[in-house]
Amino acid sequence: MDLGLRGTVCIVTGASRGIGRATAERLAAEGAQVLLVGRDRERLEAAAEAVGGVAFPADVTDPGAAAAIVADAEALGPVGVLVNNAGTSFARPVAELTDADWRAQHDIHVMAPMRLMREAAPRMAAAGGGRIVNVCSSAGKRPSLTNAAYSVTKAAQLSLSRVWADLHAADGVLVNAVTPGPVSSELWLGHGGLADQTAAARGVTREEALAAQAGKVPLGRFAEPGEVADVIVFLCSARASTVTGAAWSVDGGAVAIIV
Repeated sequence: MDLGLRGTVCIVTGASRGIGRATAERLAAEGAQVLLVGRDRERLEAAAEAVGGVAFPADVTDPGAAAAIVADAEALGPVGVLVNNAGTSFARPVAELTDADWRAQHDIHVMAPMRLMREAAPRMAAAGGGRIVNVCSSAGKRPSLTNAAYSVTKAAQLSLSRVWADLHAADGVLVNAVTPGPVSSELWLGHGGLADQTAAARGVTREEALAAQAGKVPLGRFAEPGEVADVIVFLCSARASTVTGAAWSVDGGAVAIIV
């Protein structure tokens, strides 16, 4: 199936690893021109070289980053796709969360994607349309007590997605969200990642923490980054021509409601 992405200029944040890198790879495979954004310059440049894209090292929480990212992408042509994937999480009891923790999660999950949409969507509208996908989380639909700040800000990101969808639907700019559950990525499986943090918070072993998390998923396993990326790329495509304002669960059935 031709997804109609050949030549489309795409921005993917958090693109050096995990879901972001898998999304960049799939967009590039469809013939898109991809600007990969991330904080780790060395890793980002390696990812960009591997997928045949352009690296733009940046911290998306910097208030000036959005304008610079979009301007750099426009050097390749009109921006047609924005994937807001940058994010992070940590497992910590609610009582231990500081104001700085809450602010940091809000900055990366709400303010950063908002600024990028604010920059990109009007340009897409002026060019006749585009696609925006915000990578949220199943935790935004079903909060976690061990990831409270993450859960709350991911719920806000879902609301933000709907606001921009309503704002620009008539302009042909279609805005959607995906809500992955646990993913086999560095965020979960890396040293000191969510598996280790959850184990420490709950007083169990790493293996027990991973098994318990997988046990919450009817599919019985973590998703692979590419499985989430496949859904993202479809939503970025010409084939998703009437899909906007939706939050696609890509969580193996973990959230037991249809929304």
